[in-house]
Amino acid sequence: MSPLRLGIIGTGSVVREIYQHLYFHSEYSPILSIEAAADPNEKALAEFCDQYKIPPQRRFASYQEMIAKVPLEAVQVNTPDSLHEAPTVFALEAGLDVMLPKPLSDTIRSAHNMIRTAQRTGRVLAVDFHKRDDPRFKEAAARYQSGQYGRFQAAVFYMLDKLMVADPNHSPRFFASPDFAAKNSPISFLTVHMADALLGIIRQKPLTVRATAWSQKLPSLSPIAVSGYDLVDTEIRFAEGGQAHILTGWHLPNAAHATTVQSARMICTDGLLDLGLDTPGYHELTAAGIAERNPLFRNFEPDGSVSGYGISHPGRLYQKLLKSRRGELSAEQRQAMLDPITLGFWTTVILQAADRSLAAGQKQAAGTTFGAEIDINELLAQELGTHDANTYG
Repeated sequence: MSPLRLGIIGTGSVVREIYQHLYFHSEYSPILSIEAAADPNEKALAEFCDQYKIPPQRRFASYQEMIAKVPLEAVQVNTPDSLHEAPTVFALEAGLDVMLPKPLSDTIRSAHNMIRTAQRTGRVLAVDFHKRDDPRFKEAAARYQSGQYGRFQAAVFYMLDKLMVADPNHSPRFFASPDFAAKNSPISFLTVHMADALLGIIRQKPLTVRATAWSQKLPSLSPIAVSGYDLVDTEIRFAEGGQAHILTGWHLPNAAHATTVQSARMICTDGLLDLGLDTPGYHELTAAGIAERNPLFRNFEPDGSVSGYGISHPGRLYQKLLKSRRGELSAEQRQAMLDPITLGFWTTVILQAADRSLAAGQKQAAGTTFGAEIDINELLAQELGTHDANTYG
């Protein structure tokens, strides 16, 4: 079977940290042929293409030109969240399948447009929320949906990054852009992971969202101060009566044992779930300090290949894209991929509702913003109109 002819749109940090391993050093690499890459950032484009010997005639500043000139079957859109829509719609309209890193989008309208375009064109749209392949979340979802834990009542999830992730003064920079933390809140970067994980377990729609945020550490940074939130608590009420708090931020001391410190607890009528995400592998003590290695997420094998759920989830999505191209994806499988929870539509709804909550909130002198409660049905009607909002139940 011939590999999937793939074009890469965006060659920055997400490719450097995760997807280069998927493309070239994983068990899924044989089903992928990286045919071309597009990025207006000449430096990022050159670094990626030079490393993997993509010839000059297959390097483009414009994704439109790449799609027009190179025979492709699919693209992966690795742009910032707010820029997912245009290349995704363009590629779908051109007859290509599309893979996206989480989230689907940062706005309800663009998420809706992307879903509708995939439905209309008959192409496959896939979103990589890699925590869906974390065996702990998979097991929790299977057992919850079997009825073993009864009804969901309450949950607290947290996902906190070291300050270096958001600090433009740190050397080397974790992200290339000095304004990353100003343009990306903990909600868009971290809350979406945990919201999607919770939605995947309980499969319920959100009813209301209220966010509380703190902007205290980032504005104090020197010499480059950051206008952004350090920590956000997103409170979600669900249609069936459950409630969750998702706490995310990026100002843990850089001495923390892991880049991301995270965990979760769920309380149900017939069970208590502690998802021990803080201890994913093993503690390492060296001259550099104590570190937590997470081979579940990304494991570097002795032969140079890379495995783990950060690789397996997008890899399996690519297997489905390849099956679709070969006419082997059933109508039921295709429909399942377009389910709003599967595509991350409701995760985008929570993201925009949390942003809207803070925008309408009350700012305190101490750097705290107490957000307003956002009614999800009202938000959907405002963004999509009553008819299209109702299509999401």
